[in-house]
Amino acid sequence: MFGAEDLRLHWELKTNLADGGKHEAVLSIQNNSKQTLGKDWELYWSMMPREILPESIQGPVKIEWINGDYYKMTPTEQFSLPAGEEVKISYQGRGPVIKNSDAPNGFYFVFFDENGEASQPVIVNNYDFTPFTKPEQIHRSANDQIAIPTAQLRYEENEYLSLLPQDQLQPIIPTPASFKQTGGEISLTNAFIIQHADGLASEAQLLAKELGQLVGSPIKVEQGEKPAADRITLQVKPAKNAEAYQLTVSKAQGVVINGSSATGVFYGTRSLLSLLPTDAYEKPKNELPVKEVVIHDQPAFGYRGVHLDVARNFTPKATVKKMIDAMAFYKLNKLLFHLTEDEGWRLEIEELPELTEFGSLRGHSPNDQQFLQPAYGSGPDPHAPNTVGSGYYTREDYKEILQYAQERHVEVIPEINVPGHSRAAIKSMEYRYRKLMEQGKEAEAEEYRLADPNDSSEYRSAQWFTDNIICVCKPSALKFYETVINDLVEMHEEAGVPLKMLHTGGDEVARGAWAGSPICQEFLKSHPEIDNPQNLQRYFFRQITEMVQAKGIEVGGWEEIAMNFHEDGTWTPNNEFAKANVVPYIWNSIWPFQDLSYRLANAGYPVVLCNVTNFYFDLAYDKDPEESGLYWGGMVNTRSGYEFAPYDLFKTTLMNGNGKKYNPEEDFKDMERLKPEARQNILGIQAQLWAETIKGEKMLEYYYLPKLFGLSERAWAGQAEWANIENTTERRKAVDKEWNRFANSISQKEFVRLSHMNDGYNYRIALPGAVIKDGKLHANIAYPGLEIRYTTDGSEPTATSPLYEGPIEVNKQVIKLKAFNSTGRSSRTSVLKRDDKEFEALSKMKK
Repeated sequence: MFGAEDLRLHWELKTNLADGGKHEAVLSIQNNSKQTLGKDWELYWSMMPREILPESIQGPVKIEWINGDYYKMTPTEQFSLPAGEEVKISYQGRGPVIKNSDAPNGFYFVFFDENGEASQPVIVNNYDFTPFTKPEQIHRSANDQIAIPTAQLRYEENEYLSLLPQDQLQPIIPTPASFKQTGGEISLTNAFIIQHADGLASEAQLLAKELGQLVGSPIKVEQGEKPAADRITLQVKPAKNAEAYQLTVSKAQGVVINGSSATGVFYGTRSLLSLLPTDAYEKPKNELPVKEVVIHDQPAFGYRGVHLDVARNFTPKATVKKMIDAMAFYKLNKLLFHLTEDEGWRLEIEELPELTEFGSLRGHSPNDQQFLQPAYGSGPDPHAPNTVGSGYYTREDYKEILQYAQERHVEVIPEINVPGHSRAAIKSMEYRYRKLMEQGKEAEAEEYRLADPNDSSEYRSAQWFTDNIICVCKPSALKFYETVINDLVEMHEEAGVPLKMLHTGGDEVARGAWAGSPICQEFLKSHPEIDNPQNLQRYFFRQITEMVQAKGIEVGGWEEIAMNFHEDGTWTPNNEFAKANVVPYIWNSIWPFQDLSYRLANAGYPVVLCNVTNFYFDLAYDKDPEESGLYWGGMVNTRSGYEFAPYDLFKTTLMNGNGKKYNPEEDFKDMERLKPEARQNILGIQAQLWAETIKGEKMLEYYYLPKLFGLSERAWAGQAEWANIENTTERRKAVDKEWNRFANSISQKEFVRLSHMNDGYNYRIALPGAVIKDGKLHANIAYPGLEIRYTTDGSEPTATSPLYEGPIEVNKQVIKLKAFNSTGRSSRTSVLKRDDKEFEALSKMKK
């Protein structure tokens, strides 16, 4: 029997450009034990789905794709690996592999004894892979035009940025509609009293808690509405926009916040906190100076959201609450809670305990008999410490999240995704079926079954599953969904937070689904109005919409819910739901669907803009292999969201996913523009955080911060004035100027706050840029105000390394640089290496 340390694995990507665009890699197995590794084993792992070509495999093994991102290797008859020796297995596969987060992970062995009995899985502890450093390892194809990040490239990208003084920074993010300083300032102390009108006790208590932390002692709260110099007064004065507020700071009346509702008052308190000195977050101050101001403010969009996937990899309750705090501080108001997926079901449903008893666990389970298969490197043990593969929210957890969000004026919109992306639900109900059949309860076993056991349909979903689509022709499918929704409604009622909206998913139902289902074939015979199997999705969506709306709940879903599908694979807008209070969330903004959101808005649909190219926060910040994240829709950084033009996105759609620049006048000339009367159909903007590559709180926060600032700015402040500039060159200059101010405000104010608020957020710190010019080191940063420190002796820069303060002569070939925040946390290392010939000439000159 082999142990966890006995077999060492090493993986190396050779190229993404083999044989016309395939990736080529080598997996090495080294036997560090004292016995021969024979033919009695299987090796499992996860890897971003890529087709491995059987004919390309060099080595005495077979590699089998199982389902999703799950793979298996088995030895052939020729395999034998003596103690102390190594075998190298090379193979080719379709699709690029350019990121550390793409590499195979979650390796484990299963061994078999002489009777063929399988051992418990043995996790491989001794595994690593070769870093990606060569262009052929980092470029996705020969046509990939996105440059590989280097110190020199970052320097060029940052050259237009400059450090601004404090008085030129943006006082509040997101930008208020109207902001005026009136001359003086006051000091908030613990002697101030927060007084509030009826119905504002919750907002007053939360503000008192937050202010108390900044001044270092409790703040008194009482009921009252008469402003005074030593009071913070919270009042409601109804207005047309329910989220509007007016904030006045003056010596005579102290602080007065008038909101058009409790929500408006809450946003006024966020702006007050934004005006306070950020160093109070580092160490409480007895007096908090705040400028005298008059602010009139309201959001441009009523829907300002973040979608959080907790199903593919699980996010604990405390981390969700911390994210809600960040959302609320920057005036975002919708959390689309993605609770169900192929890889996990994350919410306890009282009537169907199998959903979490089975569907919340991932581990080694042949044929999904005990729990779901591993995914995203979650490995064989469903109960491993700190696993992100397993986990769920109890009913009490969920109600606590609802109440926490409500106190911060964030609406939680649960997403129960059907009929695709439903493998966890399907397999959980099969588990229930087997359990009840063993008890002889056939009728009960069939009651919630979601699969047609005789379905021979062949399809592969976007995430490469072949069995993730509910059989919508079975009456049990609707009964299952209604049972889940009824329990959701009950949880919301018990929490005192009524369920207003439900997101039904509805995306990425693969072509070929239902075509081989005998149940569905019979169903289609009796429903000739359904012209092809794919439009069974429309039939099922109509059923669940009627059921959900009958409960007084608004219905949303991904864009596919608003489409008619045709047998040739094309689609057209489905006007059936356009006037039925159904909200499509439009994610597809890649070629040739840049106008999709406008087509549906013009057709009468109220839409939420979720553009991949601007707001998919799980896409990597850049092409650096060490920068985790996906890249199928390109790269997304903070500016991607900031420069989005909601009403004229063609002006800010600059390049495709491969880095090829668009010619808007030519490339988009035949695309549909948003009609003026359809502007009212743009409900708002939402960012997406899909969790395939997110593992833990720190990674989650790194993905959404500072990207959240760009989202917040566009969702609250709306389309920027520079979006109306027709000349491309002039528009880019205007964007650069405004972005410089925004970036300075983030680094000099918001980063300081985020370093300490809620025990600190793990926001991303961009790597410095650097070049050698005229023999001197020049360095810069994407967020002016952060420190840059460097070394020339090969060591990693620390918070005590030399501080870069301006161009300096450096006589070394390799310079390492890092950016540091006020707490000493740093970026990754940026390496600048002089050209060999240049350095050799410099060395001779110095001698």
